Amino acid sequence: MNERFFLIAVLLPIVCGMAVPLAEKKGQRAMYLYVEAVTAATSCLVWALILFGSDGSFTLVQLTQDLALTLRFDGLGRFFAGIIATLWPLTVLYATEYMKHEERLGAFFSFFTMTYGVTLGVAMSTNLFTMYSFYELLTLATMPLVMQPMTRKAVRAAKTYFAFSLGGAAFAFTSIMYLIGNGCSGGFAPGGMLDASGKTDLTLAFYLVGFLGFGVKAAVFPTHRWLPKASVAPTPVTALLHAVAVVKSGAFAVIRLTFYAFGTDLLRGTWAQYAAMGFAVFTIFYGATRAVKEQHWKRRLAYSTVANLSYILFGVTMMTGAGLTAALLHMAFHAEIKILSFFCAGAVLHGTGREYLPQLNGLGRKMPVTFGCFTVSALALTGIPPLSGFVSKWYLLTAAADSENGLAYFGAMVLLLGALLTAIYMLGVVCRAWFPGQGTEDEKLAGEKEVSWRMTVPMVILAAGILLTGIFAQPIVNAALAIAQGMR
Repeated sequence: MNERFFLIAVLLPIVCGMAVPLAEKKGQRAMYLYVEAVTAATSCLVWALILFGSDGSFTLVQLTQDLALTLRFDGLGRFFAGIIATLWPLTVLYATEYMKHEERLGAFFSFFTMTYGVTLGVAMSTNLFTMYSFYELLTLATMPLVMQPMTRKAVRAAKTYFAFSLGGAAFAFTSIMYLIGNGCSGGFAPGGMLDASGKTDLTLAFYLVGFLGFGVKAAVFPTHRWLPKASVAPTPVTALLHAVAVVKSGAFAVIRLTFYAFGTDLLRGTWAQYAAMGFAVFTIFYGATRAVKEQHWKRRLAYSTVANLSYILFGVTMMTGAGLTAALLHMAFHAEIKILSFFCAGAVLHGTGREYLPQLNGLGRKMPVTFGCFTVSALALTGIPPLSGFVSKWYLLTAAADSENGLAYFGAMVLLLGALLTAIYMLGVVCRAWFPGQGTEDEKLAGEKEVSWRMTVPMVILAAGILLTGIFAQPIVNAALAIAQGMR
């Protein structure tokens, strides 16, 4: 396919997203059909580019001889774009039911659709300048989604998100300017763009600055605070932020910075590697323990996301092919697992208004599809075979065992502890819903029922996907292995 289709894939949802308020004037149903059609068309185009697209590039703007906005698909970009293109249409279908009684729907779906194109821009970025530009646009596109309810909590959460993102952007920009100043303004290079023989403490410091800057969106401690606060947003937004667009863009940017910019030959065995891995390992433990303590269902899932994002970063900071393979697998599998978890929590909130754990006792009998799907996501996130979460965690553990890195060995122990804590905070919800014990008053559950098909269908599809990608994981594993082998 012609390289111009890269531009079309990015601009289609951005331009069409701006026109959503016009579609809203034709009625809510017309707006829904319009948004779903744009999303489906974009996803079909993206998958066509993934499977049949050119290896060339398309330059949007040539600012200077060294700086250009350029789009291209390499293996890593295809992998990330595949996750986005698969999960976005399901989120839109879910959102059309969840949001139907909300206000400012035109503005909501406008930004929701534009965010799709911006996230694809991150995935298709050919160089540091392009990635950073779309990365910052992502903050601007998603901030209105966080504050959509326009309550005091929502506005405060949006301000926190913006402040943390702005600080992270400053750190990331500093690191990128150091790279560009050292002649790294061209396209991403597997293995890195810097000469490993030029290793200095200053270079390592700028890597760590970039890791923490991009790590803000990946919720690395202590920059994680925005993520639980953002759970006040509507569930389609929290599912989008916590599973697909924002947080995975942060992890994606860290992979680019580590493997395609600075290079692992320069970083491996240095204090910068150990510092970055230390942040990831501590965040895994911190996020899991906070999730166990949290009684608000969506905030519990948000802290779970904090922990699981650092599973990805832990794999990245091993700075080995096996570690990168494991990180990519967890990026893909965590996305489908966590978006399903949020969909289930949102279905309960939408259908019953219940949002705290004690309110869920016995609700599985009234909402069997919702809690059946949540059970699948809980088992998968815990790492129970043959579900997909087991595959990525197995690869993370084996990569740590083969890394010959003492801190990675310790990280593997934290991963095992994290699996235990995950079982507590995820399966605890399952037990409440299905086995409430004596004293549960049936009259308190009277009138509760399953949500509509526009919410249950995406949940069932995702639950089936978690099972199928666990049983038939090899094609995804092969794709991740091919990307990792390209680093050599």
